[in-house]
Amino acid sequence: MGGIEFLKGHGTQNDFVLLPDPAGRLELTEARVAALCDRRRGLGADGVLRVVRAAALDEPSAGEWFMDYRNADGSIAEMCGNGVRVFARYLVDAGLAAEGEFVVGTRAGDRPVVVHPDRSVTVHMGPATITGTSVTVVAGRPFSGVAVDVGNPHLVSLLDDDVADLDLRDQPDFDHDVFPHGVNLEFVNRLGEGALRMRVHERGVGETRACGTGTVAAVAAAFHLAGTDTGASTVDVPGGRVEVTVSRGASTLSGPAEIVARGELDEAWWAAAGS
Repeated sequence: MGGIEFLKGHGTQNDFVLLPDPAGRLELTEARVAALCDRRRGLGADGVLRVVRAAALDEPSAGEWFMDYRNADGSIAEMCGNGVRVFARYLVDAGLAAEGEFVVGTRAGDRPVVVHPDRSVTVHMGPATITGTSVTVVAGRPFSGVAVDVGNPHLVSLLDDDVADLDLRDQPDFDHDVFPHGVNLEFVNRLGEGALRMRVHERGVGETRACGTGTVAAVAAAFHLAGTDTGASTVDVPGGRVEVTVSRGASTLSGPAEIVARGELDEAWWAAAGS
């Protein structure tokens, strides 16, 4: 057929288009990413994962493979916890990495991953750093939040009201002086000891069914507000459940990773979508 290879995958229904591009030859413009992620004129996804060798991009990494992640609007992002699970599963399924532990390079730094026999994946997410507080506004209502850096910026608001009642169709407001490059916004309920429920509005995407770094931020913020920096919790998101651990200077995220389709993009469509 001679088209451009793609796969479609998801982690707790946070979905991605994967583009195998070992030598880094694809011209991945913002317009192409936005077209790919569009659910009417493209394949539809929350983001694009380009599978490229770190050496091809001159990215410093101890791993062979680099996750070049783009948000649905085409903007470049540092890290995606659900995306790196799908990325790691693809590498194992494709014979590019062995089952077990290996390293994936990201713009937020190297992320050791473990691909388990059932193809679920644990990601060592690095530190979840509390950086301060701020406020977000949803439909005219302000919510205070804890700012958390998980390689990308988050603002976590723990609510007494049911997060299911929030209207996240429009972009919530936030303090652009605190988050000049945008922010992922998490809204969280405590369900009990070691259990949270979360909805998320992702920077450059909108509300998504899940956000991996967001779940880590949510757990870190919840424990911080409880007066500790260590613990484990499940996090229920609209797309499923993940398990998160946080400790001083480290965190892990464990959950499913699914590959659902593969095929080839039409080269004429790819060319037209580039501008």
